[in-house]
Amino acid sequence: MSGPIVCGKILAMDVAPGLVIVDKPAGMTSHDVVSRLRKLLGTRKIGHAGTLDPMATGVLVLGVQRATRLLGHLALDTKAYRATIRLGASTSTDDAEGETLETVDASGVAEDAILAGVQELTGDIEQRPSSVSAIKVDGKRAYARVRAGEEVELPTRPVTVSAFTVEDLRRGPDHTDLDVSVECSSGTYIRALARDLGAGLGVGGHLTALRRTRVGPFGLDLARTLEELADRPEVTHSVDAAVAAAFRLRTADDTEATDLSHGRALSEAGMSGVYAVADSDGRALALVRESDGRARPVLVLAPATPA
Repeated sequence: MSGPIVCGKILAMDVAPGLVIVDKPAGMTSHDVVSRLRKLLGTRKIGHAGTLDPMATGVLVLGVQRATRLLGHLALDTKAYRATIRLGASTSTDDAEGETLETVDASGVAEDAILAGVQELTGDIEQRPSSVSAIKVDGKRAYARVRAGEEVELPTRPVTVSAFTVEDLRRGPDHTDLDVSVECSSGTYIRALARDLGAGLGVGGHLTALRRTRVGPFGLDLARTLEELADRPEVTHSVDAAVAAAFRLRTADDTEATDLSHGRALSEAGMSGVYAVADSDGRALALVRESDGRARPVLVLAPATPA
């Protein structure tokens, strides 16, 4: 079923806050998915973490109600993909949706050379994002500047490609297709890997298919299609379950729980980075970060006076 809509307006439903892990279909933007989910769940308070291009499919993490406040803090710093790279043509967007810029017969590119090129793009590397990425340049998205006819060349940035594996190689009459799997840090562009691999081999390259299989701890095993969500419009993880899945946990006693509900700091526990604090029942209380001997809240999830 879908959320009630009257005269084009979404009516509020009694939907629980939490995360929804969507298996995004091809042809939709991430915002399209948000719009669809707003109708299915009957609430406008939905946001997403990490954008997927329209041609891409797979894991998209969305927050519902107060869980939207979690999105900027979730430990989503690693991602995994399956992709197909075509060697033999470069495009204006580094993927199959762009204009073909140059073609070179790549049907005979040596497998050893391909594997060496893949190795060069594995580990800690400097990567130049695609000019049609969503990165902002002077307050405007790079892709919008390109569409307006501007020349855009973004600066390189450090990324980590922890695994880049060729799973299959197929020869065509004038090209070579590679099915690959990639595990990488957030901010890595798979399109740019395809482009740079082809450039390094002297034949050009672009992405023809992309499927995200994991974002942080959330994989395809948890993801549901929009059709499945239409049948059962509910969150995948409650706020408590999402916090437990994405963060290291510290358990608070009753006094500490009260202090956190009022935004007060706790004594340090020797834990680095942002971590979660929950009560003995597993209810998420806050995200905290330690400094100067104290664990200070960066996000209070169970305030004394609920927002």
